[in-house]
Amino acid sequence: MTSDRLETGIVDWIAEAGLSGASENELLEGFCTRLIAQGWPLSQGSLIIDTLHPLYEGRAFRWRSSRQEPTSMTAYRRMDEDQHIASAWEQSPFYHLETSGEDLLRRRIEPGEAPDFPILGDLAELGDRDYIALVSRFGASGQIGEMDCIYSSWASDHEDGFSDEQVAELPRLVLHLALALRGVSLMRIAESIAETYLGRDTGRRVLSGSITRGVPERISAVIWFSDLRGFTKISDTANPGDIIPFLNDYAEAVIESVHDAGGEVLKLLGDGTLAIFRSAALANACHAAIEAERSLRERIAEVNGRRRERGVAVTDVYLGLHVGEVFYGNIGSEDRLDFTVVGAAVNEASRIAAFCRSVERDVLLSPDFHEAAPGQDREVFVSVGRYALRGIGQPRELFTVVRG
Repeated sequence: MTSDRLETGIVDWIAEAGLSGASENELLEGFCTRLIAQGWPLSQGSLIIDTLHPLYEGRAFRWRSSRQEPTSMTAYRRMDEDQHIASAWEQSPFYHLETSGEDLLRRRIEPGEAPDFPILGDLAELGDRDYIALVSRFGASGQIGEMDCIYSSWASDHEDGFSDEQVAELPRLVLHLALALRGVSLMRIAESIAETYLGRDTGRRVLSGSITRGVPERISAVIWFSDLRGFTKISDTANPGDIIPFLNDYAEAVIESVHDAGGEVLKLLGDGTLAIFRSAALANACHAAIEAERSLRERIAEVNGRRRERGVAVTDVYLGLHVGEVFYGNIGSEDRLDFTVVGAAVNEASRIAAFCRSVERDVLLSPDFHEAAPGQDREVFVSVGRYALRGIGQPRELFTVVRG
């Protein structure tokens, strides 16, 4: 097959795979296997692309012809958080390309010779004899966060390595692969941002097209409203630099407890958290909320233990649980929407949570929650009396959870 026909065939496949939503692993593996089918002496291919994620700086994808396992993906943490990653990066061919401004680096791998990059020694042990590193850069308007290019590397275990024609052709082919990879990576970034800032279910709803203002869904749900005890006093007396780590420690405990039990965190309101639990059977949603509360107490104990060892402020979480009908959807102006829940039940959950301070309880349940919860959960519910809640018409009997 001529070079032009080879390039056209692979480019057409990349375009079709990219438009069909192929994953990064599928793109890399398909690209490599098609090169080999056309006679390229390819033994290894890898792709590296930065991302926009609260925990990870980017993802690396690797394919090896001689291995039986599928193409692998590794998410790497931020270099400013991991000195090992930073050191490895500074000794890599990609760092050389970044600092030199070059687009291509090629090295012949000679067994027994000291390589100028550690990766070449690793490849020599695998039997590789030729290595190419490339950088496919994006224009300024095509960048998002730190994602401004795609790095790729290609190795051959053939004694003669790549031909000069292949070395010249590879960058053109990789440009098309980089474009498809950028597309799928942008979709992952959109999903990550939506779920991180809006919540799991809400993020998926927004990305699926639920962005019309004023079209809420009427749902029955368990409403979770929690706050940190004594946060105002703590924030007034703590070192300003300690406030965000303080909030993060306790927010992580709350959010993980809700998510692990199948709930959806809708809002972080300073030190407060609004979440919902939904199920076809309301009793199941109530049970999930109680499981989340139980898990939260265990996590708070662990957080407080770690913080006491460091000699920093500790607190607790107080929680109100209620069930009711709410409106779930987009609320706001034409150019600024919030996907949340509103309704009298949300207000009542907030009032119940706030009342925890008055009766010195960590959790209070509404009578509606008590009635909807399954029998095995009600065995640990204890009435704390009837109280008038601000903004609620009639006094309400409230319950707490008492475990042996």
